[in-house]
Amino acid sequence: MTNTPITKEEIMAVYPKIAEIIAAALPCEIEKVKPEASLIDDLGAQSIDFLDIIFRIERAFKVKIPRGKIIEEARGDLSAAEFDQRGVVSAAGQERLKAFLSEVPPERFPAPLKVADIPRLFTTETFCKMMIRQQRATAATAVSKPA
Repeated sequence: MTNTPITKEEIMAVYPKIAEIIAAALPCEIEKVKPEASLIDDLGAQSIDFLDIIFRIERAFKVKIPRGKIIEEARGDLSAAEFDQRGVVSAAGQERLKAFLSEVPPERFPAPLKVADIPRLFTTETFCKMMIRQQRATAATAVSKPA
């Protein structure tokens, strides 16, 4: 997996399709699906909707996104015990999340943050970035495999 920063241009290149997918999955008006919109708090998504959105993104962009990918990538090299202490995200975990979910304003991170509440932070842009990372990973895997 590459650590190359994702540019605004990359995000805006995939945003229209991601917004269309989210609007269709929830369902809601596409005008409400702004890059900064929280899928749960602003658009009314429920946990089952995340599975539908991921499935639709996989089909539209021809990528495979493993379940729990966002949290796994956000955790980075922190162990599960370092990231999550009895269902609450540790201080180190919060710092990782804030860096990884840089599109989420800092004031949206409650303290303490329960692990179960992490999806409340996810925005339309979060899904754009997740898809771009997965495309990069898929391309890197294809390049590294011998023909």
